[in-house]
Amino acid sequence: MSAFPQTQFIAGYSMLGAQMAPPQPSSINWSGIAEGLQIGGNIASIFGAFTGAIGSYYSLKSQQNQLKMQAQNAAFAAQMTRINRRAAEFTAAQVGQQGQAAAGQYTMRAGQARAGARTGMAARGIALGQGTAKEVVASMDLVKEIDRLAINASTVRAQEAARLQAFNLGTQATMAELSSRNLSSAAGTIMPGFGAATSLLGSAVDIGANWARNKRIDELLQGVATERF
Repeated sequence: MSAFPQTQFIAGYSMLGAQMAPPQPSSINWSGIAEGLQIGGNIASIFGAFTGAIGSYYSLKSQQNQLKMQAQNAAFAAQMTRINRRAAEFTAAQVGQQGQAAAGQYTMRAGQARAGARTGMAARGIALGQGTAKEVVASMDLVKEIDRLAINASTVRAQEAARLQAFNLGTQATMAELSSRNLSSAAGTIMPGFGAATSLLGSAVDIGANWARNKRIDELLQGVATERF
């Protein structure tokens, strides 16, 4: 037997307790998890930056196409309005010619009627230069002149209405053409590529600022941990 049975017993018990002791749970690497999340966040931010740049490009491109389409519509409207203006000018000229023709035809018929009346009265032995015969001929001349003036006045009114319509159509065509030019100029000022680059640059600045801030925070935390331990 050993000279120190109690000491051997205590040592054996300690070894047995160490072997039977439950395993200690391994510590979680929170620093690694945080670093992985930070890298994942940066990747997501970069992906979002490219997505935003692409969205900005197509949004500006859509606006540019809409302005170009509106400019084309305005130019087409200007062309059609100018065609209508020329048609109105032609109508005004036609109205004037028709009025002159109508006045000429009426004057001719009135002259024939006057001559027929004078011939009839002369055949019946009525003195033409006096009395009732003179009044009849004078009345026919007055009616002819009134009707001729009425025809001329109606012609002038219709002609002026057509000319006014032509003037208004010309003004509308000029305004539509000016609007088309303005829309084309506005479409030319939109640069989808530049807008996408600006969006991407702004996102890159934000990502860089966030990365620098996170890095500074990590440095401060590491400094605090070093001071504590």
